[in-house]
Amino acid sequence: MKKIILISALIFSAESSSMNNSDHLSNERYEIDLSVIEKLHIELKQGEHGYIDAFLVIRNNKIVIEEYYEVDYKELTKNKKTEQAQIMNKNYGSLATPQYNYYNPQWHPFYQDTNLHTIQSVSKSVTSALIGIAIEQGHIESIDNLIIDYFQEYNSLFDSDLKRSIKIKDLLNMAAGIKWDEFTHAYTDPLNNAATMENSHDWINYILSLPMEDKPGSRFVYNSGITVLLSHILYKATGMHTEEFASKFFFGPLEIEDFYWKKTPTGLTDAEGGLYLSTKDFSKVGLLYLNGGIWNEKRILTQEWVDLTMTPKIEIEDSERMYGFQWWFVPYDKKEGWIFSGSGYGGQYLMVMPEYDIVVVFNGWNIFDFERPSIEYLSSRIIEAIDLNIKEVNGAN
Repeated sequence: MKKIILISALIFSAESSSMNNSDHLSNERYEIDLSVIEKLHIELKQGEHGYIDAFLVIRNNKIVIEEYYEVDYKELTKNKKTEQAQIMNKNYGSLATPQYNYYNPQWHPFYQDTNLHTIQSVSKSVTSALIGIAIEQGHIESIDNLIIDYFQEYNSLFDSDLKRSIKIKDLLNMAAGIKWDEFTHAYTDPLNNAATMENSHDWINYILSLPMEDKPGSRFVYNSGITVLLSHILYKATGMHTEEFASKFFFGPLEIEDFYWKKTPTGLTDAEGGLYLSTKDFSKVGLLYLNGGIWNEKRILTQEWVDLTMTPKIEIEDSERMYGFQWWFVPYDKKEGWIFSGSGYGGQYLMVMPEYDIVVVFNGWNIFDFERPSIEYLSSRIIEAIDLNIKEVNGAN
């Protein structure tokens, strides 16, 4: 049986928590059944769920399990890397770059042979937090601000009343109304809008040149370009690029010293998917929200922003999930509760379970012959370990 690992570095004030705070289970009512967690670890180690690089569970700000798995990505990608590079060069010419070749082991899933792992689209969730900080500091007046005010050099691309009516909150909720498709085709396929954007020179121009399809705020459409627009807004509002602003006001206070954040050809921070963090530092983002925006007794996010973020905002067609402020809300327990989750390409998951005071991290790179396990499945395996103990405790009373 694996022992519970405790580390003092992750213990801090739990003042003013957030979503479902009143429903948090008393620490005396349950413990995690480590045999259930251990079983999942063994399955991950044996490759039963594809290519997983790290598995971390934190409960009550203490590590329960922290495991890392060796995968030979150089061997896995030895043919794919060249094949994808040829496809990209054919479609994008000189604009094709290795950092967006998802089969290039120098860039994915780890950055240049370091322990910094791509978190892909969970970069969006971090960017959302930065918008909240910029509002608190007075750089941005409100999420109701029209985005056209931040794009003066692209003013001609706001060629309709609908596009001119897009607000910051529409970007945060993936409901800008811009026509976009990044699900029909794989992210390695040039027919994918996100792939085309990532291999263009001026990403902002590419995004804003697309036509409108819906009234802003009316319908969820997953659009990575939206977070690039937020990156531009942060730059215009604060005078600092996103990674600079994050380093000073987010990563610094969170005691995150090492990170890497990709930039677009024009020098804009790639806020839609370009951030790399260590697994342990990745978990700090979830812990920050779990503990109401406070890290080591220092407030980083306002309680108001945390509450806004951890409240589902928009429904998703044909899905039980909801979305809001660049985070996914995944139901559990017959829709009685929500898992607050970041989700990234290849299997980057940051799951916050407020009811149980738990944060879970999975890093992986399931872009090959395995379909990545879902948030629903992986979270159910964690909750199974909790539910078993609750039954035991209740049964003993």
